[in-house]
Amino acid sequence: MARLEGKIAIVTGAASGLGKAIGEKFASEGAKVVLTDISAGVTELASSIGDHAMGLHQDVADPIRWQEVFDETQKAYGTPHILVNNAGLVIPATIEDCTLEQFRLTNAIMLEGVFLGCQAAVRAMKNNDQPSSIINLSSMAALQGYSAFLAYTAAKGGVRSMTKSVALHCKEQNYPIRCNSLHPAGIDTPMVRQESVGAQGEPTPRTGMIPLGGLGHPNDVAELCVYLASDASRFMTAGEYPVDNGALYKPS
Repeated sequence: MARLEGKIAIVTGAASGLGKAIGEKFASEGAKVVLTDISAGVTELASSIGDHAMGLHQDVADPIRWQEVFDETQKAYGTPHILVNNAGLVIPATIEDCTLEQFRLTNAIMLEGVFLGCQAAVRAMKNNDQPSSIINLSSMAALQGYSAFLAYTAAKGGVRSMTKSVALHCKEQNYPIRCNSLHPAGIDTPMVRQESVGAQGEPTPRTGMIPLGGLGHPNDVAELCVYLASDASRFMTAGEYPVDNGALYKPS
């Protein structure tokens, strides 16, 4: 049996990169998936997946749109059991040259957007009759700090700690909802490959060992998302999970 059979999932930032890999993997494991993105490409991705996928335009910083996304999901498939807060951006800037506008934009999408998503998910999922899971994409930046990406680091650090507060609230209220954060290092995605970030080299293969300092493949994150979204991880909440090839303990 597919690991997510009977589950309904929402994945943000799903037009490319990690969100695309997660959405495709969820669908292959039997979930009905609602893929959202500010990019119109998300509807094409949903069409390529098939009848059990739907693409929606979403600005995750818009609280009204969050409610609409959950309402449209409910109408199409039912109450969701899974939310993956993945949408993000990166603006290179240190503490000396980061503007307030850049800082606010980054945090509006990657911290406030996660807050709004978690809030909508808890309100919708708390009466579910089967286990539900919120997965927040944080970053190794939340565990180490990256001087060249100040606003990004601040947002991902907030996601890390907020995840634990959401998880504990759901536990205290006896809601059937778990909440965990993932902390990838460099993953081979368009965002990491963009010139301002500077990742170079050959595309990362799907299989095989990755040398220290090498980029991970999006499926390395997607596979862990499947596990945390499934009932197999029922005893795991408030956790933080590096997907980093050991970079936390031996930075390249």
